[in-house]
Amino acid sequence: MYGVCKLFGKINISVGQALARHITADAPMAPKLKPKLTKTVFISQSNDVFTNLALEDWLYKNFDFSNHHLLLMWRNNPCVVIGRHQNPWVETCVAMLNNKQIDLARRNSGGGAVFHDLGNLNCTFFTSRKQYNRRVNLEMIVAALKKEWDLPLRISQREDIMFDENYKVSGTAAKLGRDNAYHHCTVLVDVDTQHLGSALHKKPIEGSITPEKVLSAVGWQFLQTQFHDNKTASTSKLQQNGFQLVNPSEDWFPGINDIRKELMSWDWIYGKTPTFNLIRSFPIPANLLAMQTQASGPDPEFTIQLKVTKGMVDDVILRVPPEFLNNFSERGQFDVVTPLKGKPFSEDAMNELESFLETLKDTLNETDMFVVNCMKQMVQTV
Repeated sequence: MYGVCKLFGKINISVGQALARHITADAPMAPKLKPKLTKTVFISQSNDVFTNLALEDWLYKNFDFSNHHLLLMWRNNPCVVIGRHQNPWVETCVAMLNNKQIDLARRNSGGGAVFHDLGNLNCTFFTSRKQYNRRVNLEMIVAALKKEWDLPLRISQREDIMFDENYKVSGTAAKLGRDNAYHHCTVLVDVDTQHLGSALHKKPIEGSITPEKVLSAVGWQFLQTQFHDNKTASTSKLQQNGFQLVNPSEDWFPGINDIRKELMSWDWIYGKTPTFNLIRSFPIPANLLAMQTQASGPDPEFTIQLKVTKGMVDDVILRVPPEFLNNFSERGQFDVVTPLKGKPFSEDAMNELESFLETLKDTLNETDMFVVNCMKQMVQTV
């Protein structure tokens, strides 16, 4: 290993604390002279999405970026990351992700959902709030890729990086605090298109380009780009710490494990979801209709509406046509829905419901079980 370990050697304080002191320390200077801007590229040695998001949050909370710009570059094993205020059941296929054991994570910044795997490179640009400019960051990425491979890239009005005019290869999001800020974005280099297509609609850069080559190209472009007071940028030599490998562990960054634990929690991933209503309609089998109607028109449907608040089932509403209503058992109608109220909107809740209904199986009829199966389908298809 090189970089951080070589820089600090054997020390008693944590590497993260030493890094924070190193990059924020100002050398003695004459009054009225601005301190020279220093730049560093960190490369995370972890491929775990929760660890890397925790590292990002740790740096944001603990570093002083007033005279230092930092680019954190990181890659993850297969996962989907949603924005801070997004609904995972709307933005992703939760059931598919669970079945394929693909991690679902919620980040601290806004923006949309993105798919990550080792073919995707994540870039986080840290600056002070005053020096924040994500347009310049995107221009650095575009310049690096055009310089190395002459790729037909452009930055859209929404500040996404587009490939060949039609395909989005980089999404962007940010977090702005009182003192610090960061802008992070993805560069889809060579991701698993099967997983990408089933989760999101974006296109990777294909060919001989690798994430490692992109990391090198973007990193060097970052180190050579100097900001000016008007927030434009030019390429020149300046003070830099170069590339440094970092190990996002508790020994290096005390407290990072607690941040990671919170980011992995159900309360964060699902509990932060804004209130929403989920409505599904199901055709009713003819054998369950209490009476046949001669009226022309669509076949009768049974509709379920779930109100989900902070990831919990707040209310269950059943819309039952007259042809179906009379076939409910006297108490089964309520038994098959009330156990869900106050429970997490998840397959685990449905498993609990099944266990509960097992105790009532002698009193429930086919209509009641049809309702249960409809409820299961609602959970398994979102």
